[in-house]
Amino acid sequence: MAYYMIQAAYTGESWGAQIGSPQSPVDRLRSTVEGLGGSIESAYYAFGEYDIIAIMQFPDNASAGAFSVAASAGGAVKAIKMTPLMTIDEGMDMMRKASGAGYRAPGG
Repeated sequence: MAYYMIQAAYTGESWGAQIGSPQSPVDRLRSTVEGLGGSIESAYYAFGEYDIIAIMQFPDNASAGAFSVAASAGGAVKAIKMTPLMTIDEGMDMMRKASGAGYRAPGG
């Protein structure tokens, strides 16, 4: 399964509802994520551009994309950003493959 970093910014209305009836966002999202074959590895509140950051696993890009679209369509977030992540081992493999790829820059 692949890892993804999800960053989301709540709407003012969503913050109001959460303040009025606090509930863990992990508990709220778990069934949706698991229904798509994924899991929530960790989640954090943040302040700044995004209000919540989570590391999730999904079996494929289509499942990760489905989560992003569903979260956007739900109306609780005004922005969502998903970043595919690589483990360190995958990153090392990427660099080994890049070193033998034979790419030549234009004019080089």
